[in-house]
Amino acid sequence: MQLQETAYAKINLALHVRKRRDDGYHELETLFAFVDAGDELTVEVAKTDRLTIIGEFAEGLPNGPDNLILQALAQMRNMVLPGREPIPPLAITLDKRLPVAAGIGGGSADAGAMIRLLDRHFVHNGDGKELVLATHSLGADVGACIISQTRIGMGLGWELHMPAVNDLRDTPVLLVNPRLPLSTGPVFKQWDGEDRGPLPSGSTKEIALSGRNDLEKPAIDLCLAIETVLTALKETQPILARMSGSGATCFALYGTVEERDAARTLMSGHWWTLAGKLR
Repeated sequence: MQLQETAYAKINLALHVRKRRDDGYHELETLFAFVDAGDELTVEVAKTDRLTIIGEFAEGLPNGPDNLILQALAQMRNMVLPGREPIPPLAITLDKRLPVAAGIGGGSADAGAMIRLLDRHFVHNGDGKELVLATHSLGADVGACIISQTRIGMGLGWELHMPAVNDLRDTPVLLVNPRLPLSTGPVFKQWDGEDRGPLPSGSTKEIALSGRNDLEKPAIDLCLAIETVLTALKETQPILARMSGSGATCFALYGTVEERDAARTLMSGHWWTLAGKLR
């Protein structure tokens, strides 16, 4: 029997970088949201564990123990309660549809999907908060990607809180990437270090419209194509256009599916695009 799960694309509707911590990391305040599409995981019981990666963005991705999917599998095996059947060896296929090093979840989204699938079919924990706490060592965004619903992220990003009102659910969204990878580390190094203030309060829409992405300017300094993408998106008169995470993917929110789809036709044919709705 094949089991399937979607690794939903993550976007940061707002991302505020705050004070530097003693451990060298920065405190973050962000508004996570998720698109109703992404990478696809297929899993079935096998004689030994193996990970096969296919799809448009499969090239160069490791399929060994460094892959977050297999790390998630190892951690979930430790969560099986005594006396219950262990998670059997699994043959895992990842259809990599999302660009890599793109600010939209990537490996974190894949790990989150794997954790959801394993919990539903094998571990039966069912407590999202407990799953987030048990697996946060996999990465700052993994917890949000496990939940894959709109959340406010604090600290390093895995301290999650419900927004007061989620008034952007089902909003049409267009993701655009110039097909240029951009690693997070260099973007943080390029950031000027200025704390520009906390995440606003209010509904999801109010936070998104009043917020900002503090990594947008340093990312553009490293990858000028981001500015070109943002300009193209803003010319379609969306509700909001902004870069996600540390880039280089940008997104735009629209009032209708028709507006979103019309905007997609205006994007460069060389760019990667994804049209969906916010979950």
